[in-house]
Amino acid sequence: MSCKSTKVAPSVDFDHSCSDSVEYLTLNFGPFETVHRWRRLPPCDEFVGARRSKHTVVAYRDAIYVFGGDNGKNMLNDLLRFDVKDCSWCRAFTTGTPPAPRYHHSAVVYGSSMFVFGGYTGDIYSNSNLKNKNDLFEYKFATGQWTEWKVEGSLPVARSAHGATVYSDKLWIFAGYDGNARLNDMWTVSLQDREHACWEEIDQSGEIPPSCCNFPVAVCRDKMFVFSGQSGAKITNNLFQFEFKGNMWTRIPTEHLLRGSPPPPQRRYGHTMVAFDRHLYVFGGAADNTLPNELHCYDVDSQTWEVIQPSLDSEMPSGRLFHAAAVIQDAMYIFGGTVDNNVRSGEMYRFQFSCYPKCTLHEDYGKLWENRQFCDVEFILGEREERVMGHIAIVTARCQWLRKKILQARDRQRQKSKQESNEESDEGATGGPRDIPAGNRTSGTQPLLEVCIREAEAQPFEVLMQFLYTDKIQYPRRGHVQDVLLIMDVYKLALSFKLSRLEQLCVQYIEASVDLQNVLSVCENANKLQLDQLKEHCLNFVVKESHFNQVIMTKEFEQLSTPLIVEIVRRKQQPPPRLYSDQPVDIGTSLVQDMKAYLEGGGLEFCDIILLLDGHPRPAHKAILAARSSYFEAMFRSFMPEDGQVNISIGEMVPSKQAFESMLRYIYYGDVNMPPEDSLYLFAAPYYYGFSNNRLQAYCKQNLEMNVTVENVLQILEAADKTQALDMKKHCLHIIVHQFIKVSKLPNLRSLSQLLLLDIIESLATHISDKQCAEMGSDI
Repeated sequence: MSCKSTKVAPSVDFDHSCSDSVEYLTLNFGPFETVHRWRRLPPCDEFVGARRSKHTVVAYRDAIYVFGGDNGKNMLNDLLRFDVKDCSWCRAFTTGTPPAPRYHHSAVVYGSSMFVFGGYTGDIYSNSNLKNKNDLFEYKFATGQWTEWKVEGSLPVARSAHGATVYSDKLWIFAGYDGNARLNDMWTVSLQDREHACWEEIDQSGEIPPSCCNFPVAVCRDKMFVFSGQSGAKITNNLFQFEFKGNMWTRIPTEHLLRGSPPPPQRRYGHTMVAFDRHLYVFGGAADNTLPNELHCYDVDSQTWEVIQPSLDSEMPSGRLFHAAAVIQDAMYIFGGTVDNNVRSGEMYRFQFSCYPKCTLHEDYGKLWENRQFCDVEFILGEREERVMGHIAIVTARCQWLRKKILQARDRQRQKSKQESNEESDEGATGGPRDIPAGNRTSGTQPLLEVCIREAEAQPFEVLMQFLYTDKIQYPRRGHVQDVLLIMDVYKLALSFKLSRLEQLCVQYIEASVDLQNVLSVCENANKLQLDQLKEHCLNFVVKESHFNQVIMTKEFEQLSTPLIVEIVRRKQQPPPRLYSDQPVDIGTSLVQDMKAYLEGGGLEFCDIILLLDGHPRPAHKAILAARSSYFEAMFRSFMPEDGQVNISIGEMVPSKQAFESMLRYIYYGDVNMPPEDSLYLFAAPYYYGFSNNRLQAYCKQNLEMNVTVENVLQILEAADKTQALDMKKHCLHIIVHQFIKVSKLPNLRSLSQLLLLDIIESLATHISDKQCAEMGSDI
């Protein structure tokens, strides 16, 4: 396999005072920080500004600005500035008339100004003149000037504990508390032209969050997100997203069990949420009478939550509520808040984001499905014999039912081919078709394998196929009955094909989509398809006290089949006893789990390409390699070798067998766990093989920085020598010399090459000082 690339070795810096570990090693290869770390920064001294909570924090250039809040006795309206480079506090310069002292207000940055809206004002010490505000102030960072915007026309109702953000040159205000009730209205005002500014109420649609207060908002991927907060007597842990372009709200389903990810954070209020890259980070708040201090992270792309595990040397903040947070570059800063025993804090903490590129496994396989390149199977569906193409490797990895169908079709194809070959031989013909071994097939010689499935129609089958490739199905549009009925057909197929994970996904989606408008259609369809679980859900939905009268007054109820009407009436009169099962729900296997099993031997009989590593064959699957690597995609599309064999290297370097297996694990199922010595071999792999991003390299970086020890230093020395990573080789020799007594007892020392042993001897000789030589000489 030829390549124009040259070897890529990492640039390494290291501290010679570090003897038996590589804790202070840093690899310079790109912009990615690979460690999550908390740091406690200098607190704000009382003579600069009081400890506080219910304040706001904004970031402008290299500084954090803190405004307002309360110190436990009085409301505040001072403005503090923290320089993140110098880690120093001061009072910000101000002129003009600042906003009245307040808390639970909002503050945002637009251009070179900070805008403060609303909040709660008055004298909390004497409990007088307390009221909510709807005023809007601007603070110019360059001049320190405070000015109030006098906006003509209708205004949002005065409020506090609301959410605020800037998007498309406008300030957006959502929900909050007006002194009597919680709100869920939304207002916006343009910040471009003070003279012509006017407030406009937004006509929201979709699943609007309930009236709430004491929640954060954050903007990510051109959407605004709201998480948890106080909603009357009820606090939920729902996550909602708002699309600015259509003013549409959506409640995001969690399905954490199906996604194999942790559940969402507990319900809470008084917490913070910031956006960085594709993630939302939630910290603190009051959660069911506790003050948790875990940092939760939500991936907007994969729609999964996780709890961040910070580095062992982190200085973590204690749990708190009514603190404030902002982001500067690749770090989040958290200031103040109320900690245990209602004490106000003046602490500042910095959290370093670990900027791993995201895992693109699901997207890569999804593109393979969408593009339909390298298809080798065609499913013939239903009575109309509609055709849908796919990839044997993905389908047989994910679905045992379809795997059997494909094996049966392949056997029939081989029998037919063999029969035709025999007939031609009997007639004296030559050069008849032969059965081509799986490893030697090429794209031009093998026709599409045809598989007939009479029990499936094309549309639900395509949704099922999308799930096989991505672990996802498209969420039904709310209120669209046809979408829900389609997912019911998919559910029926999932039951037939024994896809437990897809079954649960469909049930969750359908139950979340059932409403007053479609419940009868869904119920009738569930009854027709004999989907008892969904029918049960619909019947229980209909007979609810708040639903029953509305449902039975509809025309759809009149047109319902008589047995269903009877069943609904009887259920209303005498609800059946609720049955609780102790049996855990079978959530099936994920894409990652299935592809892992496939690589480890489950897919051996479907291999259609041979990868040669230093002459040693390794069977693999073209579709999977092409989906994950643009290098393989281009090869299989244009100059696929006729013998079906491909030599493997990374540039001019042939990786070790162990490193090659690590790379295959990454390709097949996104695994990034590997011994540190593999990381040196694979450092350049993302560029050479054209992976979607350099996620693998980011993990290689962390692996080498954190995990080089006396126990594995000889393996890494060999890898560094082979990959010509000279700085890393020098670092390994440094560790060997300083820990030679320990290293000399390692069995791997005897298997090193003569040249590497000479390198070690030379390093030892250089390390021993003249004085030590003289002392050794006197002992002889």
